Amino acid sequence: MAPNTKEPRRDYGGPAFLSGGYRPMFLLGALWAAIAMALWLAVLTAGWTLPSSFDPVDWHVHELLFGFVPAVVCGFLLTAIPNWTGRLPVTGASLGLLVALWLLGRVAVLFGAGLPSVVVMLADLSFLIALVGFIAREITAGKNWRNMVVLAILTLILAGNGLFHLAVMAEEPASQGPGFRIGVLAVVLLIGLIGGRVIPSFTRNFLARQNATHLPVPFNQFDKLVMLASAIALTIWVAQPEARVTGVALLLAGALNAVRLSRWSGWQARSELLVLILHLGYAFVPLGYLMTGSAILWPDIFPQAAGIHSWTVGAVATMMLAVMTRASKGHSGRPLVAGGTEMLIYRAIILGALTRIWASFSGAPDWALHVSATGWIVAFGSFVLFYGPMLLTPKIAAKKPSSAGPA
Repeated sequence: MAPNTKEPRRDYGGPAFLSGGYRPMFLLGALWAAIAMALWLAVLTAGWTLPSSFDPVDWHVHELLFGFVPAVVCGFLLTAIPNWTGRLPVTGASLGLLVALWLLGRVAVLFGAGLPSVVVMLADLSFLIALVGFIAREITAGKNWRNMVVLAILTLILAGNGLFHLAVMAEEPASQGPGFRIGVLAVVLLIGLIGGRVIPSFTRNFLARQNATHLPVPFNQFDKLVMLASAIALTIWVAQPEARVTGVALLLAGALNAVRLSRWSGWQARSELLVLILHLGYAFVPLGYLMTGSAILWPDIFPQAAGIHSWTVGAVATMMLAVMTRASKGHSGRPLVAGGTEMLIYRAIILGALTRIWASFSGAPDWALHVSATGWIVAFGSFVLFYGPMLLTPKIAAKKPSSAGPA
């Protein structure tokens, strides 16, 4: 299910920036992730007031969950779908329209104070509506029914975003409402689905080249059981976020995801950073289940924010940076070899995730939150700085493949 360099191509003579979905969506998504976090840090430390119709907390949560995340998901899907369906990728004006709709949403939500709430909502939802429509068309036309689940998850992100806006319009705490939880459910399940296919695949490719005897277990019935248990636990969490049965279900899902991760032989790939980071990113998935479940069962010990940020800053951000760096290198013709830039990006986001989890606990120093935000900004800012040139310029001639496997 991962994008690779064998997707069908049409002759394209326009700007390189619009020659593939990963180019604008990865670059703009990373840029917005850094800017949005910097603005949030300014709100916290300098008392800035944002010109948004959202309150600061709701804006912060919305723009990372429903602003940044869909951009990267879009970039991945627009690159992967031609491989799934055998159809031509979206490029040029059509891709430019998607980019424009995404930018419209960011502007509307940030500068929406004084605008009718319904206008802000429609402007923001237009991108996801268009993306869902495109994905539905491509999967249907390509008769790629096995990936209808991806369309369902994307539709959940759209629904969660819509409910988030409705909560804001009703002057309710949207960042604690069902729309937010549906958004988290969708992205965590997407990581479980996509990660469950690409991580063992890329790890197997690397270990096979090393003549390793113990290879990852490919996606099988156990993985389906884990995904089912995860979906049930998260659905209960959306409906009853404080019920004890929810806590038990989340702990079970966390244990199953931990076992699932252990079957992928990540310890054997520790010498290959582009593979190792996928395992490290996925490790935050079971941690999120375990900490969220524990927060329900033992609220005096475990804060809810720790589990949420294990998923969002830990799993989502780390996995997305892992995929963005790998796919950008592979599709732009660069060798799949990690260097100092990747080390900086990965270390910064792992630091950001761990300190954000720590900052959730009572007694954590105030500077932990600032360190977390700084790590996030450094990670995504570095991606923009060092990967921007390769995303803005034409693909170079392919070099000798590395041992990391296909992008």
